[in-house]
Amino acid sequence: MVVFLVLGCLVNTFAPESLMIGSFTTALFKNGALPLIAVMLFCSGAQITIKTAGIALWKGIVLNTSKVLLGVSVALIVGKLLGPHATWLGITPLAFISAMSNSNGGLFAALASRYGDDSDVGALAIVSTNDGPFFEMAFMGVAGLAAIPWVALVAVVIPIIVGMILGNLDEDFRKFLAPGIMISIPFFAFPLGAGLNLKQIIDAGGSGVILGLFTLVVTGLGSYFIFKYCVPKAMRKNDAVGAAVGTTAGNAAMTPTAFANVDPSFAPYAAAATVQVGASIVVTALLCPLLVDFLARYERKKQGLAAEKPAEVLKDIGTNL
Repeated sequence: MVVFLVLGCLVNTFAPESLMIGSFTTALFKNGALPLIAVMLFCSGAQITIKTAGIALWKGIVLNTSKVLLGVSVALIVGKLLGPHATWLGITPLAFISAMSNSNGGLFAALASRYGDDSDVGALAIVSTNDGPFFEMAFMGVAGLAAIPWVALVAVVIPIIVGMILGNLDEDFRKFLAPGIMISIPFFAFPLGAGLNLKQIIDAGGSGVILGLFTLVVTGLGSYFIFKYCVPKAMRKNDAVGAAVGTTAGNAAMTPTAFANVDPSFAPYAAAATVQVGASIVVTALLCPLLVDFLARYERKKQGLAAEKPAEVLKDIGTNL
């Protein structure tokens, strides 16, 4: 996941025109993330049995609640103590809440499929509800000025549901689709990376990097512990999956502008917040997989299991490919 993500980011940073030559090249390496994520969700849904559907729902509720509450807490504390337009470490409450309460669904799905089980991947149906500025606006006191994008939420769930229905109707169909989960990961990781740019970190300066680290540590590590203690042990393959929400979604970059549109008092701070959120997107996309892998190794070691070496992980992915 990380290798292809970084490769996509590097190509988009130094040779973006090479991804825009059209035809199959652009379709696969620049614009292919969404359909390929949909393929993985479909294949993952086929692995979810009726018996495990409730588990996926509970995991999604736990992770989404943890991500949103932890994400908005920092912004609310800073806003309450210093004022809604004040800065702390060069970061406004607007930037904090925009970056920290909105997770990267594609990255979560990839990490959940690598370190968790089918119910962890199925949790994406609930985790994806933090996309968009609704929760942020609600917690910042302007609920009612934004509509919940119900159609977008339904669109996320449909591939999972269709795959689940077919997988439960036919065991052979479930087995046939199982390899598609791992095979799709590198192919949507590259275009995800191709939507990032290392220049975002430079433009944002140290404050953007700090924002990304706050997002990773507060919402990633925080959700790891909450997942660990709120989901029954029998339902968890690896607690490290809880940290997979410690990211900033790509569409979080639009949240500051959305705030400025509904509350003009945020307008002077929207531009700076957008750049900082962009840096957080890149920082968390690169570091969150490393955090999840570290925690997964820690959990395996604690359980007395042999930890997989990086070479073994790559060999495992290569075998699936």
